[in-house]
Amino acid sequence: MTQPILQGRDLVKRYGKVTALDHCDFDLLPGEILAVIGDNGAGKSTLIKALSGAVVPDAGEILLDGKPVKFNVPNDARAAGIETVYQTLAMSPALSIADNMFMGREIKMQGFMGKYLHKLDKKAMEAFAREKLAELGLMTIQNIKQPVETLSGGQRQGVAVARAAAFGSKVVILDEPTAALGVKESRRVLDLILEVRSRGIPIILISHNMPHVFEVADRIHIHRLGRRLCVIKPGDYSMSDAVAFMTGAKEPEMAEVA
Repeated sequence: MTQPILQGRDLVKRYGKVTALDHCDFDLLPGEILAVIGDNGAGKSTLIKALSGAVVPDAGEILLDGKPVKFNVPNDARAAGIETVYQTLAMSPALSIADNMFMGREIKMQGFMGKYLHKLDKKAMEAFAREKLAELGLMTIQNIKQPVETLSGGQRQGVAVARAAAFGSKVVILDEPTAALGVKESRRVLDLILEVRSRGIPIILISHNMPHVFEVADRIHIHRLGRRLCVIKPGDYSMSDAVAFMTGAKEPEMAEVA
């Protein structure tokens, strides 16, 4: 079997008497789009937060390239090459596209100006941002200096995905990337996801939109009651089957249980 690039083993996370992760396992294979689906309260968000450093599990371990890693804060995961695009996008609307791309990792100028006066190299950041947007076919955004608040919802999502793809050397996690978008903008974001995957970057896609999941995912991780119930391939099952597994209306066969 192919060595997973990112794994969770026996992950446990409790909030008082509530168990959000109940000895949960997780596997992301190199170069794949893995959808994570589950009913509200199933523990999907906690799993993703554990993998992205936003939550520290009470027990279990996370492995990256087969080696145990410990993420105490999101910056630990980012330093390891795991980038996350949350549903809220985590952008500063009043700042430019380039400033948002480099938020928290700005490039300083060379020499005295950068070292002692902490002056930013705006030209370098704008050139990099323009290059990354162009690579993903997002140059409908004409002005890299324009504030993010002037962009449409789909364009903002595109900038967030481009930022993740630019710095996520190992894994990109997308949390409900099409939730607030119309049909046309959703289509563009799905194409963007496939474009990122074509560059060899594996993607974890959290979504409630079954048609989108079945269109782009290579495998589907079904989460229920704080743990992985099973992993299925879209070609082997219908959307109705996936929803039935997710809600408990139908149980997977033993061979399907991961």
